[in-house]
Amino acid sequence: MPFYDYQCEDCGPFTAFAPLSQFAAPCDCPECSSASPRVLLTAPRVSGLSTQRRNAFETNERSADSPKRTSTHGPGCGCCSGGQKVGKKTLVHPDGSKSFPTKRPWMISH
Repeated sequence: MPFYDYQCEDCGPFTAFAPLSQFAAPCDCPECSSASPRVLLTAPRVSGLSTQRRNAFETNERSADSPKRTSTHGPGCGCCSGGQKVGKKTLVHPDGSKSFPTKRPWMISH
């Protein structure tokens, strides 16, 4: 619930919580309990953050669901990550037949 400013005729200005649905309704003064209308005593602040802090928050929110990638290749790519390329797991024989030495022996090649 947000804070709203109210002006009591007898006691002066005060601040109180009120639900958003009752933003225009008067509030009872905490000292004399008379109904006091809502007034605008202070200007609303649009942004109280420095530029660096706001950019950090925006970066964190963006990276939560769609992180920024620096490369189009995946991890372990030999051309840009400096790692070794992963070898193929399919063994091709000179007659054109294939075998899968790391797979289950009962699987048949297509």
